[in-house]
Amino acid sequence: MFGRRFEPPLSKSFSKTQKANKSSASFSKTSGVSKSRHEPRQHRRPGTAASSNPVNETALSPTGSLTPSIVTLVIGKDQRIFAAHEDVLCASPWFQQALSGQYMDSQNSKRLHLPEEEPEIFSSVLEYLYKGDYYPRLIHNKRRNSWEIEQVEEEGRGSNESTVYHHAIDGDILKDTVIYCTAEKYGLDELKRVALRKQGLQSGIQCSTILTSARYAYANTPDTDSKLRAHYLALIIRSRSTFKRSGTMQLEMFNGGTQLFFDLFVALCNHVDDISSAQSTPRSNRHFF
Repeated sequence: MFGRRFEPPLSKSFSKTQKANKSSASFSKTSGVSKSRHEPRQHRRPGTAASSNPVNETALSPTGSLTPSIVTLVIGKDQRIFAAHEDVLCASPWFQQALSGQYMDSQNSKRLHLPEEEPEIFSSVLEYLYKGDYYPRLIHNKRRNSWEIEQVEEEGRGSNESTVYHHAIDGDILKDTVIYCTAEKYGLDELKRVALRKQGLQSGIQCSTILTSARYAYANTPDTDSKLRAHYLALIIRSRSTFKRSGTMQLEMFNGGTQLFFDLFVALCNHVDDISSAQSTPRSNRHFF
């Protein structure tokens, strides 16, 4: 599976030397699964650690090919139309349950309405289900033995934006955070790991966007989540010199309404306790590894 391709520990760094531009096309109904966005191109697709199999292994029938059942998906408030193989969607327990009670129409198709989803995010989820990653992809730098996000410069376009406009919050939010939360909803644990790793490679994000994204993460993950929430707590603590001067941070804390700031308080207390404990420990009793 694709998940085995990403065994190295998740990076906690919030640095990234490269960004890639975001594609605008998507999977569309008019052409089944559209190739306009995801079609391999020599200048766009360097070698990566993503699965070489273009279709998720769980989407294949016993004969090794996709079954013909197509699901039509109506996404977002603007009712964007997507189409995907039912076998591919059923890699998600959520879709497997949602589609199990539906009957196919005369055109051998089922239909799902998902008005709360963002089309750009759902397109990335579909891309992952078919290819094991979503654009921009993760690339393993063998020389540095580190993970990076692919760098693509296309004519007339700049680098990839790391944020996406979300209608529910009426503002910009980190794209990888929304994908992580969507993967949580659909039961796609490997996609969660990919999104978390990519988010750790982002940089140059405004404080207001980070706080809005952190609020979204807390609102759309269970209290038992120990990955994405911890990522934001660690990020804010590491960047505390910036956040303590931020008027946005002050306003967010004043407004409250989220578990985020109590968790941040506890994390900061633990951090101070660790420092105090290290300073009070006699040098002869310290153990260094």
